[in-house]
Amino acid sequence: QVQLVESGGGLVQAGGSLRLSCAASGLSFFSIYAMGWFRQAPGKEREFVSAISRSGDTTYYADSAKGRFTISRDNAKNTVYLQMNSLKPEDTAVYYCAARGTQYSRSWSEYNYWGQGTQVTVSS
Repeated sequence: QVQLVESGGGLVQAGGSLRLSCAASGLSFFSIYAMGWFRQAPGKEREFVSAISRSGDTTYYADSAKGRFTISRDNAKNTVYLQMNSLKPEDTAVYYCAARGTQYSRSWSEYNYWGQGTQVTVSS
């Protein structure tokens, strides 16, 4: 049974930082999965935030995340991270990690497995 479990969300003031983690279990050969982070704010569609290739040598970011967020992965620990700096109130959302058993995608519908999400709230 595949499980993706996010952690690290919380309440932070604008300009602050958070580090999200996503621990995967039940995935055979974690390193064959591209991993992505998406977010969904109330009343809005789920949107792409960042993704990382299977080996970790290539990363992708939404324009809103470039220069502020950093995605990384530790295949030995079956974990992917999202370091978020200079947070803004508009970053407030539930953040989800997702796994795709092939190349990365910016489309949430193309991911095979999802976590339950972790709430990030940025106060102004």
